[in-house]
Amino acid sequence: MTPGTVGSADFAIIGGGIVGLAMADALLARAPDASVVVLEKEDHLGEHASGRNSGVLHAGFYYAPDSLKAQLTRRGNAMLHAFCDEAGVAVNRCGKVVVASSADQLHALDELYARGQRNGVALEVVDEAGLRDLEPLARTVERALWSPTTSVADPHAVIEALAARVRRAGGSVEMGAHVTAAGPSWVEVAGQRRSVGHVVNSAGLYADRVGRWFGMCDDYVVLPFKGLYWYGTWPAGRLRHHVYPVPDPRNPFLGVHLTVSHAGRAKIGPTAIPSLWREDYGRLRGAHWDEIRESARQYPGFLTSEHHDVPGLIRTELPKYVRRELVRQGRALVPSVRAADFTIKGRPGVRAQMWDIAAKKLEMDFVVRGDADSTHLLNVVSPGWTSSLAVADHVVGLMSRTGAV
Repeated sequence: MTPGTVGSADFAIIGGGIVGLAMADALLARAPDASVVVLEKEDHLGEHASGRNSGVLHAGFYYAPDSLKAQLTRRGNAMLHAFCDEAGVAVNRCGKVVVASSADQLHALDELYARGQRNGVALEVVDEAGLRDLEPLARTVERALWSPTTSVADPHAVIEALAARVRRAGGSVEMGAHVTAAGPSWVEVAGQRRSVGHVVNSAGLYADRVGRWFGMCDDYVVLPFKGLYWYGTWPAGRLRHHVYPVPDPRNPFLGVHLTVSHAGRAKIGPTAIPSLWREDYGRLRGAHWDEIRESARQYPGFLTSEHHDVPGLIRTELPKYVRRELVRQGRALVPSVRAADFTIKGRPGVRAQMWDIAAKKLEMDFVVRGDADSTHLLNVVSPGWTSSLAVADHVVGLMSRTGAV
């Protein structure tokens, strides 16, 4: 039976995470008279990555200078700070230190500093004494990096404030609106087809599937990675700043680190463990067997990829299922951490990492595709939360050039 056609909108955005809300916000700023609807399948905002991330506002020095991540993270950092100030969302402007655990990492640390300079990010090299002044709990070998523009905010407070701004501008945010199919000029929700002028795919963990409905994502598939933090029982403020390791450039993860929450609590993590299905938050009864089969078809290529140190990733990641091992890795950054002090489990999150099927490599940059009928935000993973407002402004600019806006 053909679904009935009800309602209409100029723009329908699939996915009510921070990127989808940012797209609605940017579209309404560019075209205030347009009808814009955000379709979120859950009954509450922030049920997936946007509400389960660390809340860190990254500065933008990790990313290759010619990448969209480099272009949009520094700008997104400034835009998100300004938005939070305007909306009255508290931001903990704690800053971040990146430390070396061995002399072998110093060259990579220096390369990170040089990359930050090319990306126009404020960074400072400090020696061991300077690090002790900044963050007495952290340790490094010879030198460390200080990032003053790295902050942290409450992800849920940011999402709710952004949704409120969308509604004030005349947009609609519909909860429990699960899109089951879509095509040029229409989306289907609850068996009813809605007429739309332009579809925006911001579906996060399912962005590849939505993209395939439009022929825009046949070369990628999401490989999900589970992340988990443990909160400490330390008094708020004992850890002053985020403390990060020197990352492995072969993998799109930053390694175990200690972060300060918006309320000053210390937490340690995350894991970056391959997950078998996309909403794997620890409940086996919620397993999606079609997703498990899809992931199983891709993992042999991932395991043998020449682009990533997958054996090394597995060696470091699988033991993190044990809390004591996660804390042991964090001790290389902050020697005083003890497993007995980090016993409160945070909400697990799943990263929607795109896998390039033909090239057999993880996609390291944001990917944006589209035409006159639809726009697809693919692989907007970390630092997607930080970059969200800048990503949306950039994408709406692209859409305006094609006449979509």
